[in-house]
Amino acid sequence: MLGLAPRGAALGSAAPVLPSLLHLARQFTEWATVDPKKLSGAAPASCQNLVAGRWTGSRESRQLPDPLNGEPFISVPHTQVDEITPFVESLRAVPKSGLHNPLKNPQRYLLYGDVSFRVAAEMRKPAVEDFFARLIQRVAPKSYDQALGEVRVTRKFFENFTGDQVRFLARGFTNPGDHAGQTSSGTRWPYGPVALITPFNFPLEIPALQLMGALYMGNKPLLHVDQRVSVVAEQLVRLLAHCGMPASDLDLLHGPGATVGEVIKRAEPRSTLFTGSQRVAERLAVETHGKVFLEDAGFDWKIMGPDVSNVDYVAWQCDQDAYACSGQKCSAQSILFAHSNWVQAGLLNKMAAAAAQRQLSDLTIGPVLTWTTEAILAHTNKLLQIPGAKVLFGGKPLTGHSIPAVYGAVQPTAVFVPLVEALKPEHFGTVTTEVFGPFQVVTEYGDGQLPLVLEACERMTHHLTAAIVSNDINFIQHVLAHTVNGTTYAGIRARTTGAPQNHWFGPAGDPRGAGIGTPEAIRMVWSCHREIITDFGPVPPASGLKQS
Repeated sequence: MLGLAPRGAALGSAAPVLPSLLHLARQFTEWATVDPKKLSGAAPASCQNLVAGRWTGSRESRQLPDPLNGEPFISVPHTQVDEITPFVESLRAVPKSGLHNPLKNPQRYLLYGDVSFRVAAEMRKPAVEDFFARLIQRVAPKSYDQALGEVRVTRKFFENFTGDQVRFLARGFTNPGDHAGQTSSGTRWPYGPVALITPFNFPLEIPALQLMGALYMGNKPLLHVDQRVSVVAEQLVRLLAHCGMPASDLDLLHGPGATVGEVIKRAEPRSTLFTGSQRVAERLAVETHGKVFLEDAGFDWKIMGPDVSNVDYVAWQCDQDAYACSGQKCSAQSILFAHSNWVQAGLLNKMAAAAAQRQLSDLTIGPVLTWTTEAILAHTNKLLQIPGAKVLFGGKPLTGHSIPAVYGAVQPTAVFVPLVEALKPEHFGTVTTEVFGPFQVVTEYGDGQLPLVLEACERMTHHLTAAIVSNDINFIQHVLAHTVNGTTYAGIRARTTGAPQNHWFGPAGDPRGAGIGTPEAIRMVWSCHREIITDFGPVPPASGLKQS
């Protein structure tokens, strides 16, 4: 089996455990039920559901294939529809006023400030940090630095919401009334029973940040994570319970999407947060009668302004945006609009050179979990039918590996399509198809063609992230003024990828759009506005009352 090595070591080499870390490792054995360093077909892991405060199994189990060699290495409950009654009853037992709100059980805001503090302290331990990074690598293969970055962003999020910070999330406002004794107060109110569905690509960060937002605001969430990576979320939940979270505050359901959909249909949660594919998002919006927040597809653009500088850095960032995590980010660079000045400066050649350095041995390129090799190459060939299209680099399968055929394994790929051809109605849909893998479209524009670039941005249907690479403030302001993407970086260091804990990450232009990470995102997604008007008098004399 191909093992996972620390930074700087080749995969397959032994990963030494430093003696100074042994005592730290013992500190988290109380809650950790998986050893990512030993996880393999010979030592498979078993997962459990959590419902109404109890860890349980299911009648059937699903054996998940190791994405690096195809061996079955994790057994997850394959919960069926006839087993969902406890989950339905658990959600339906939650009052609409939530487990806490500004007037009910306010001490629970402090409870979650303390839980966040303890979790952050645990995640600062080198052994715990390494535990989560390696577990992420095993189920969603990415480089150790990428996995470690996910862990650290998650830890910083917990640090942000320690002490009184959870209580401050529920801050409201007051306005004077129109007579003595009357005051109106705006409050943040929980939904009560809610559901949270997250994808495979960030198996710790996305569930953790959205789950905690739901809990902070007083909701009881049903958490479902893609089965292929749900072991990571289970370990997080066990850590939360270890750090003081009441185990009955959330339910965790491993199982197929159809089972989760039936729970939602029967339990009727007041709100559902979904992060994942556009197809499922639209279906869920219909099935929940619109009671959803969505962070779905992201065909993300990067526009290079005419002013050229720092070409080596910009090429490196383009490579990171398009191919880190094997392109399996909803914020990955999907299309690059390069001004001719950048092309003449050698940007595309530098991008090709950077992509060529990526290797399966250190997981800077790796398995694609939602597109097969054949599907990616077929899409490549479809683009090549467009007049003037060509492969800039990549476009071939990876070789010398044991990745199972159910997953994709391709070289980092860029396909050039002429801008005018890309805008034609018969081509635009193909050009703007999001490939959730190491794949991007590149096009070139010249002086006077920026309106065509902006037309392309206007015609795209999903507006998640974007980057405007320029130090020309007038150019940046013009592009910002005519586009809508929710998370947009601007400047010479602009990137499309980036969902840290310090700024909003989410789409714009859709009233169902969800944010993640910040106080504003938590308030918007996991609470609603309630206006309470107190009116105590004095009561006017009866003689002054008249009908109207």
